Amino acid sequence: MSPSKDEDVLAALGYKQELKRHFSWFELVGLSFTIIGVVPSIAAVLVFSIPYGGPVSMIWGWLVASVFLVCIALALAELGSAQPTYINTITYVSAVASGGYALSVLIMSAASIGRDTFAPTTGQTYALMVAVLVSEAVVSSMATRVVARLQSLFVVLNVGLFLGIIIALPAATPSEFKNSPSFVFGSFQNLSLWPDGFAFILSFIAPAWVIAGLDASVHISEEAKNAGTAVPKAIILSAVISALLGWAVNIALGFNMGPDLELLLSDPIEQPMSSILFHAFGQKGMLIFWTFIIITLLSHGALPMSRVFYRLNKHTGTPVNCTVACASGASLLGLLMFASPAAINAVFTIPVICQYVTFTIPIMARFLAGKEFVPGPFSLGTWVSVSAYISLIAFVASSFMTFMAVVLFFPLEPHPLVDEMNYGVVVFMGVVTLSMAYYFFPVYGGRYWFTGPVSTINYLNPNGKERARRTHTR
Repeated sequence: MSPSKDEDVLAALGYKQELKRHFSWFELVGLSFTIIGVVPSIAAVLVFSIPYGGPVSMIWGWLVASVFLVCIALALAELGSAQPTYINTITYVSAVASGGYALSVLIMSAASIGRDTFAPTTGQTYALMVAVLVSEAVVSSMATRVVARLQSLFVVLNVGLFLGIIIALPAATPSEFKNSPSFVFGSFQNLSLWPDGFAFILSFIAPAWVIAGLDASVHISEEAKNAGTAVPKAIILSAVISALLGWAVNIALGFNMGPDLELLLSDPIEQPMSSILFHAFGQKGMLIFWTFIIITLLSHGALPMSRVFYRLNKHTGTPVNCTVACASGASLLGLLMFASPAAINAVFTIPVICQYVTFTIPIMARFLAGKEFVPGPFSLGTWVSVSAYISLIAFVASSFMTFMAVVLFFPLEPHPLVDEMNYGVVVFMGVVTLSMAYYFFPVYGGRYWFTGPVSTINYLNPNGKERARRTHTR
């Protein structure tokens, strides 16, 4: 059978087609939409929006950040179309850790509501996080065709949750928890010790983490049909749709969260979203709604685990070894919860920081590398006739990511104590330090043998049989 166009593109980059291409462009959009998981993801990070401006930051902060996130999606879509392959190990591991931790907290929150006397310990939360990671590892190890078909189910669940927030929440919320339009759109309440302007910027953490999954389709581009067009389409659609739906969800929450934000944040449940739902639906209704959020968030970290190690499982056709390694790394990051409640928040900032670093480098290299860029089927040049606009989108996206990568290293409050610091800088710089040491290590370091990405193109040996060639390409 002759190679497909997708295989030819991959071969031009030095890679052999090894994974099975079962994902259509719609399933790629479904995958990205599932991994983003607007409602459950907002539930996980609502605590980062409310203290830094209340409903104003939830709504207008989300909208401002979304404009920059769409610019990132446009710039990334062009690169993903030209070179449909991508890997980012530390982002994978930290993203899986943040999703696993968020899900374990949501489950414990439901348990606390269902049983008033139950107060989860750190050890119990960590044990649950590990169990979540194991379950995600099992899903990740399934055959590609099975995982692709699951996306339709998860899309339906996500849409159902969205409609529940938009329609059912306003209908069920008692009048004492209703807010006026002037409060929702114009009441800026900074409950932190940071200046108002910087507090508003810190609220960008929420949309940055929620919509971080916009690149999901690039990660599995080697499993997509017509990747050159399917991948950029999925990137842009998932970013735009998630930004709009997330904005609508935040507006609905703003109108139905009650006026006392300090009370909301100090609730014993320790989850603002669960408190909002509890006030609207009562205990049983909230637990039903919360169950669907948990199920949907369970799919949030399913696929990004499976793209690091080379060896594929002969039964499923997926890199199971990678799944185990990524889940193990995520479990190690979860140990931060034993340091302090503030320390574990690093699992929400680390994936965004690492993602932005790895996005900025290729986006800027597209203009500064000194070589002619050969676009794929999708190019911003077909959307705008003036090339300067293309450069402007890339510049805006890169500037925002560079700025936010620095902001995300800041602690949640100024002048932190040791147990209140942002451990994201410790993890990130630890990875950078170890990587530099590995590269510059005398005699055995990467500088002495690494000459470029590894090519996996096959060639014929003298006997006419195919043999794998694993060499470095410049």
